[in-house]
Amino acid sequence: MIKQSIRRRIVSIAAGLIILMMATSVLSMVMVGRLGHLLDELTARYNPANEHLTRIHVLSLERALALRRMVIAKMQQPPDETGYTARQQLYDAKGAEIDREARAARQLIDAIIADANTPSDNAALARIETRIDSLMSDGRSLLRQETWHLLTLLDARDFGGVRDHLPRVDAFRDELDQRIDTLRQEMLKVSDGAIATIRMEQSRAVLISAIATLLAAVVGLVFANLVSGGIIRSVRQLLEGTRAVEAGHLDQPIDVATRDEIGELAAAFNRMVVQLRANQRVKETFGKYIDPRVVEGLIDRPNLTAAEGQRRLMTVLFCDLKGFTSLSEGLVPQGLVKVMNRYFSVMSEPIRTNRGIIDKYIGDGIMAYWGPPFVDEEDHARLACLATMEMIERIDTLRREIPNLLGVRGTPMEKCDLRIGVATGEALVGSIGSDIMMSYTVMGDVVNLASRLEGANKVYGTRNLVCERTMVAAGTALEFREVDRIVVAGQTHPEAVFEVLGRNGELAPERLASRDYYREGLAAYRERRWEDALRALKASLEVMPGDGPSSGLLKRIESLKMNPPPQDWDGSWHIEK
Repeated sequence: MIKQSIRRRIVSIAAGLIILMMATSVLSMVMVGRLGHLLDELTARYNPANEHLTRIHVLSLERALALRRMVIAKMQQPPDETGYTARQQLYDAKGAEIDREARAARQLIDAIIADANTPSDNAALARIETRIDSLMSDGRSLLRQETWHLLTLLDARDFGGVRDHLPRVDAFRDELDQRIDTLRQEMLKVSDGAIATIRMEQSRAVLISAIATLLAAVVGLVFANLVSGGIIRSVRQLLEGTRAVEAGHLDQPIDVATRDEIGELAAAFNRMVVQLRANQRVKETFGKYIDPRVVEGLIDRPNLTAAEGQRRLMTVLFCDLKGFTSLSEGLVPQGLVKVMNRYFSVMSEPIRTNRGIIDKYIGDGIMAYWGPPFVDEEDHARLACLATMEMIERIDTLRREIPNLLGVRGTPMEKCDLRIGVATGEALVGSIGSDIMMSYTVMGDVVNLASRLEGANKVYGTRNLVCERTMVAAGTALEFREVDRIVVAGQTHPEAVFEVLGRNGELAPERLASRDYYREGLAAYRERRWEDALRALKASLEVMPGDGPSSGLLKRIESLKMNPPPQDWDGSWHIEK
């Protein structure tokens, strides 16, 4: 249940902010309502009044046109009495319509003047209203008299008098139209003033709203800061502690200064840090015995501990130190431990940097693997081959370091070398062991094949051998050479094996030439063309003296010439040891 201390603080902050928000909203509503009233007056009164005055001007012009047509109809031979009558009716109708428009305009102007809630130029509006009244009474009265006199002459068929009097009527009408247009312009000015007033009110409303919002925000922030100061300090201390834990610093407990919920949270945080510190010690300790990614997976992903395991495509590597026996015979135990620790450190780094998992150290050997969930299936063969090349590149460095490490010159390190076997295939992956002890590892034929390939390096004088599936999966990132097709111990079908020569584009010309000669010799060997095979292999040795596979295959062919293989021989070689 939430304590009252925290609740009061939170509710007080919320209430204060709500009050400020409501006050700002009410002020905005009042100003928006006033602005809306001004806009309503503009659209409902000013604009219609302007439209009425414009229609008066248009109707006056239409009456003048109708009068002209009446004169034309009468002066025709014979007179068009029907047209005259129709145009006279139109003339009278337009006059009545002018009166209605004038009354409507005056009513709207009177309504604007009478509305005390909106600012307007009442003096100018009153002058316009008065001039409309004068225009409709005095101005139109004179025009009606002149028009009546003109129509009298027209009825008397005094066409000469009509021609003389018509300019006088036009002059009066033009004067009236000019006065109407002047009124319309004055009304437009007053309307523009109303629009300017609306814009000013709008700007004022925006400014006042902004000031009110700013004041409300300032007051609200000050109020919230005063009320929530204690909460913020405690939360900030928790945040700093969380950042320290995120950065890996698990030795900074938080001071518990209050007894409310935040104090309880701080105490729980301290207990969590103690537990994390214990877990970290477990990870650091076991990370030296098991790959840290496996440790993390076993802790964070319990599905990795499934006893039934999973079948997955994996790449397995076995590495062995050639010459270890002779080296160990001349060293005391302490020196041997130093040498082996340095050897494992140097050779493990390429595996780790290429995202491999070191499964175990077996005497002087290393077993590692690549595959899900640690590496995607399309990458693990390539990464294993890259690790193989980097491990071979480091053997010279290891030969130079070990004598200095032991402090004894003349240590027979030149005989030390690597033998690496790599195979790709399906393996059983999971936690395997007994009820009291388990190991996350891989099992299956691919593991056995990798181990056999590591041993087969002795036969061919090579540093590494990989199976065909590994070569295909590695892609074009590396250069390979097919060494032979062999049947290793424990298997019945032949397996094509390859040697990783180097990274693509980095091989020396003599290395490429040797590979081509060896490929030619291997093809001739499989076709029992012994002389061609011998010639190609000797050419390979001339380019690369001491090439192990070329020397080994050369000796084998010499033996097969003396003791030819059976007719069903498929070119594969059995390695039983």
